[in-house]
Amino acid sequence: MLSNGFEVFYYSDQAQTSVPVHMHNYYELYFFLEGDVDYQVEDKTYQLQYGDYLLIPPEVEHRPVFKSGNSQYRRLILWLSIEFYETLCAQYEEYRYSFNYVQSSGCHHFRTDFIVFQHIQGQLLEFLEEANTNRPFRDEKLKIMISALLLQLNRITYDQNSQITTKYQNTLYLNICDYINNHLEEDLSLEQLASFFFVSKYHISHIFKENMGLSLHQYIIKKRIHASKNGILSDTPIQTLITQYGFKNYSSFYRAFVKEYGVSPMEYREQHSIREQSEHETE
Repeated sequence: MLSNGFEVFYYSDQAQTSVPVHMHNYYELYFFLEGDVDYQVEDKTYQLQYGDYLLIPPEVEHRPVFKSGNSQYRRLILWLSIEFYETLCAQYEEYRYSFNYVQSSGCHHFRTDFIVFQHIQGQLLEFLEEANTNRPFRDEKLKIMISALLLQLNRITYDQNSQITTKYQNTLYLNICDYINNHLEEDLSLEQLASFFFVSKYHISHIFKENMGLSLHQYIIKKRIHASKNGILSDTPIQTLITQYGFKNYSSFYRAFVKEYGVSPMEYREQHSIREQSEHETE
């Protein structure tokens, strides 16, 4: 692995009789072009055709399985070091989407149509050409190209992962809403919800925004502020409500409350008290 944390290769050779099972300490993106070959990843074997690619995380056993020894074997391979991948994901967490899906589903194999794969192949060949130059800002451009490729693969993964019925989508959305409403005082991070419902964070975020028109975070804040309103009216200490509903501090709670109700928590309590007193006087 080069010092910049990534390498790209184009291989074209005769199929071998056998390649032993092996693993790497880096991420491998394998793009199949030609050959009479299957591919084994852990305990699964995939039949390959043009337009297929594999995403192989570090320390995952894999190998090609040749069905004939006299065919041409062509492929493009991109390697990303763990350090480079983590640095990239620290800038934008959703770069993890496809590899997270691979690790949670156990499926490393993806199939695209001819046009989509032609585009991906073009990206990789352009990447290979750029990697073999000494032009100014080469490494910066290569990083941008890797980012674009990962986002392209994320879309493919998402589209394939989302080919499920509308009924399932609605059920999942309603179940998430129900879970949030019943666990307002607990951890409702995207990571926790993805783990509980066994779907990706990207998928949850997408269907929630699509159905609600709000981000998941905005919805949770609204529900927690609404729940805290009852505590304010029952004279529960503000600090207790802040801790109970997971707000970082009074300032964040105050801003969220004002945004939702147009007044501060104390003003809301006073207005309610005045309203109650007025109602008693008119009885």
